[in-house]
Amino acid sequence: MHMADALLAPAVAATMYAASAATVGVSVKTLKKDETAAKLPTMAVASALVFAGQMINYTIPGTGSSGHLCGGMMLSALLGPQAGFLSMVVILTIQCLFFADGGLLALGANCWNMAFYGCFVGYYLLWKPLMRSRLFAGMGTKAAGRIRIVLASVLGCVLTLQLGAFSVVLETSLSGVTELPFGAFAGIMQPIHLAIGLVEGLITSAVLLFVYETRPALLMDVNTGDTVTNRCSLKTTLIILTVVVAVVGGGLSLLASSNPDGLEWSLFGNAEAGYSENMGLDEENYGVSGGAAEVAGSLQDKTAFLPDYAFAGSDSAAGTTVSGLVGSAIVAGAAVLVCMAGGFFRKKKADAKM
Repeated sequence: MHMADALLAPAVAATMYAASAATVGVSVKTLKKDETAAKLPTMAVASALVFAGQMINYTIPGTGSSGHLCGGMMLSALLGPQAGFLSMVVILTIQCLFFADGGLLALGANCWNMAFYGCFVGYYLLWKPLMRSRLFAGMGTKAAGRIRIVLASVLGCVLTLQLGAFSVVLETSLSGVTELPFGAFAGIMQPIHLAIGLVEGLITSAVLLFVYETRPALLMDVNTGDTVTNRCSLKTTLIILTVVVAVVGGGLSLLASSNPDGLEWSLFGNAEAGYSENMGLDEENYGVSGGAAEVAGSLQDKTAFLPDYAFAGSDSAAGTTVSGLVGSAIVAGAAVLVCMAGGFFRKKKADAKM
């Protein structure tokens, strides 16, 4: 669901940048310093895991389309909505600048569509209420916790991807790009992202259930009770997840589906593989063109040292492996630095008031 610059008019892009930037500011301000410091190792590993997971496009059977993890629900369940949102912004920014995944002009919209809903709407509307509820309490603390995690993960991913997909439709339509009516575009985007959200919900629940079984104290708002204990130390749990990051980013990413993702499929279809043309836009000539998009594209060309997660001008599989490993490491380090910087500036501000 990474939007390209050609899908957004400059005014719409600027509005989404402002909305995302304001959310970043509020997130940094509301994070508690001590809480952030304790979460730094988890933040690094969780952010890297989401980056690696986003490299794997999974096929949506019978459609000619594919989807990939967004990760907002997973990060907010592990880190809380503010730290989760900041981590998602780091992931999306690095994808944009270093891997040319999503447009630079569209970065604000991508942060809103892929991070805001999962981290804030999904957390406050579904994750937190369900985790603190008494649903399935008669089944015992452990079993009830498992069911609530699966329910919150699946419902949260479905809901937030629907909101994100609808926002893409709205932003693209306001930019004057679509050649079909608003309703027709939404009629294509929403169902395919329903399927994508269901798969993401299952992936998210699998990861969170692993954490629940090994180190439930890492999960936000989960009732650990007397019957739920930490089977692994924090260090061991994070080491296991780090190995998963390396396997997913460096190895399983090679198995990613070549089908277009939900947004590309909605716009261009997949007629070459015998599927629908959908909106049938020309991939070489569509959308908004102008000075802002050209400047953003030129800058992105200079910063992207592994465009499309590959060595420039090469089809070598090694490029994908290197992209997965290097990108995960960069994301992990950058996520930590961003939150450390936020803590530093909060401390400076507090000292100035004394």
